[in-house]
Amino acid sequence: MGKPDTTGIKRIINAFGFSLLGLRAALKYEAAFRQELAFCVIMIPLSFWLGQTAVERALLIGALLLVLIVELINSAIEAIVDRIGTEHHELSGRAKDIGSAAVALSLISATLIWGLIIFDRWPII
Repeated sequence: MGKPDTTGIKRIINAFGFSLLGLRAALKYEAAFRQELAFCVIMIPLSFWLGQTAVERALLIGALLLVLIVELINSAIEAIVDRIGTEHHELSGRAKDIGSAAVALSLISATLIWGLIIFDRWPII
């Protein structure tokens, strides 16, 4: 049987509150999230200058936000694995490695998007 959830606007308010708790926890316990957030605080305003169209700005900002989203998911995976046990287990290591790979791919994607748009502005060749 499912849990007795609230409905309507109360559910939305509760969900928003839980999201804020999650962000607060990431800021408190996750150094990588804090570093990436600090980078976003610098780069998002820069995207308004670098992007010449709304689509370019959306791509630049979206790529940065995607890194934060994936980092939050990776942190959640790590917290769950650590909650289960701190002893080394092949599946626990695999879960953490896959989460880390997802973060790496999001960083590569963001770098590629930013690099392509920057190169379009100031071609080297």
